[in-house]
Amino acid sequence: MRHDKSLFERVRENEQQAEKFYQVELKILATLNFADFFETLLAEISQVFEVPFVWFSLIADTELASLLQEKQRSASKDARINLVDRHQLQQFIGYDGNEDDDGQGGEVLLVNENIQRYLPLLPRDQYYAVRSIALTPIFLDGELIGTLNQADVDPQRFAPGLCTMLLERLALKLSICVSNVTAHEKLQCLAFLDPLTGLFNRRVMEQTLDREFHRAQRYAAPLSLVFIDLNDFKKVNDTHGHHVGDLLLQHIADQLRALSRVCDLVARFAGDEFILILPQTDKSQALTLMQRMQKDLQRVPLAHADTLLPIALSYGIASLPDTEVLSPQQLVKKADQELYTHKRRNKVRAVASFK
Repeated sequence: MRHDKSLFERVRENEQQAEKFYQVELKILATLNFADFFETLLAEISQVFEVPFVWFSLIADTELASLLQEKQRSASKDARINLVDRHQLQQFIGYDGNEDDDGQGGEVLLVNENIQRYLPLLPRDQYYAVRSIALTPIFLDGELIGTLNQADVDPQRFAPGLCTMLLERLALKLSICVSNVTAHEKLQCLAFLDPLTGLFNRRVMEQTLDREFHRAQRYAAPLSLVFIDLNDFKKVNDTHGHHVGDLLLQHIADQLRALSRVCDLVARFAGDEFILILPQTDKSQALTLMQRMQKDLQRVPLAHADTLLPIALSYGIASLPDTEVLSPQQLVKKADQELYTHKRRNKVRAVASFK
């Protein structure tokens, strides 16, 4: 009888565990964006299974990691995600890059000895408390993208030899969900990003400007908008071809993004025109920024074949407060007018210098 009771309890315990996994699966299957997906998954696992440490390790050179970094502003601070080297992660989990018949490959790794070996994967703030770990490989379209990690202060919580069937089932559901979320986020990016440069498109620029304009008015805060135009861009296309012109636009976009602050917005307006929205920035500060940008851009010409294509741009700045500017559209128009004043001034200087 004692044996039957023990068996009954074991079956009941397995059913309870399966029900908990089902609850988690239902939650993550309903999410279609990265922020909700990772926040929901990690929170649900931690709460439902009472696991003190739950986080993701994602391989840095994957498309998923790149998409996450692009959307890091909207990512939850509670969602623990650390980027790791592909080769290092494969060594940790003993994965040789070969897939099993189910298209996945890699097994759940349970560890409760030599924890320090896995230090690069552990949460940095509380790694000292970890005594056992479960590393569950996650795949996207057959490619290893990272691991779902769980850890406990109890050495026996994830001791080697325990059944990992439910974790493996969860990993399969996660792979499906990650694929769905990634596809959805790509579609979202197409709606918000310029396909050539990867910068925000005009639609996002106008929405952001409207928000920042009214915020600046409400709180009497400075706001600057910079209208940028490349010099002699048509000559680049005519001389080197439109493919090189596209490369130059991409190069400019990368440089503008790198030289801007986190709070700034860089957008492609049209053709070879770009716009910077600079919150909490007055006109003198915007001018200083653009002068520094020009110097930095001159130091990094586009290298194509055996040719170095220098970067030359003109810009116009419009700023709040300004009693003549009563709408976001007027701010753009004034910056555009300043841009052409700047262009004419440069042409006059060039002619004078030639004479």
